[in-house]
Amino acid sequence: MKKIILILGIVLFISCKSKKVVDAPEPAEAKIAKIMLSDVSELQKDKAYELGKRVLMTCNTSKFKPFNESEATASVIQNTTEERLTKTCTKFRQYYGTFKDLQLVEMYKNYGDKILIFRYKALYTKKVANKELRVSMNEENKVSAIKSLDWVDTFQNK
Repeated sequence: MKKIILILGIVLFISCKSKKVVDAPEPAEAKIAKIMLSDVSELQKDKAYELGKRVLMTCNTSKFKPFNESEATASVIQNTTEERLTKTCTKFRQYYGTFKDLQLVEMYKNYGDKILIFRYKALYTKKVANKELRVSMNEENKVSAIKSLDWVDTFQNK
């Protein structure tokens, strides 16, 4: 009798474990592709450059002109404060020196979100390491994200 109960218990345990749970299908990852520099208007490139440079020039001048609604999304305006930039700039000036300029290296398009991603190499006086400034512009030509990363030659969607 004990053997039968033990066997039934094991069979019941195995049958419960063998059921496969069907997860909801994951949304397809948005397609991100490199685009030619000539595929984007000079106006868009200039706007991304100026807004990105404005952020990094804060490190040299300690003054930041906040973004307005025609330049950036609400979340970028809210997150890009002079206090946050000052904190970041203190580290950057210590490690990389004075900010000089931005060099547009390549652009990508996220076809799912219709976002243009501008990859700039940030140039500093010290040649210790290279930094990347990534400026994302939405279809309304507003900054939807600004991100600073260590430079790597290949684009990585982080």
